[in-house]
Amino acid sequence: MKIDIWSDVVCPFCYIGKRHLEQALEELSDLEVEINWRSFELDPNAPTQSDLDIYDTLAKKYGRDRNWAKEMNANMVEMASAAGLNYDMDAVKPTNSFNAHQLLHLAKSHGKQDEMKEALLSAYFVEGKHVGDSEQLIEIAENVGIDSHEAKEVLTKNLYSNQVMKDVEEAHRIGVQGVPFFYINEKYGLSGAQPVSVFIDALKQIDAEEKNVIS
Repeated sequence: MKIDIWSDVVCPFCYIGKRHLEQALEELSDLEVEINWRSFELDPNAPTQSDLDIYDTLAKKYGRDRNWAKEMNANMVEMASAAGLNYDMDAVKPTNSFNAHQLLHLAKSHGKQDEMKEALLSAYFVEGKHVGDSEQLIEIAENVGIDSHEAKEVLTKNLYSNQVMKDVEEAHRIGVQGVPFFYINEKYGLSGAQPVSVFIDALKQIDAEEKNVIS
């Protein structure tokens, strides 16, 4: 079974969705699954450097006040906690995620894409790192086991920019409206950070249907 997942490293639901899927796959240990992380930018025009924290960033984006943003994020922290994630929204550094996506494509070429995805999500939501800053991205890549010089060259020369854009275009082509979006065997779509039970039921059903088609 192949699962293409469109998500953004600055998307709080995407990290929760990743955990829920992983927990579902633990329950379905007999299922052979190949996961492919695809790029999607929630805000392609976001600046790399911002003077605003996550609360003022969201308040400005949605035309609401800071208290609204704080309340929304408090709910997000609770949801993340239930999934086993310790979000620190006060420490989040809003940024542009394009270069982080380039590193995900580099990591894929080394067979380390899932490790890179986890490292970037954790860096942003848990560790308060700046995932738009080249030096911090290179350090994250190095910690995942990717040569720092290669990571630097990718970011300096935008070596994977075309791949990032192709992923975004493919998302629009298949009608992705938001992320995370799970595209299973290139024909079944599941949108959002669904509960673990929903993932389990969907994957079981798809597996059974695919086996029936083959037989």
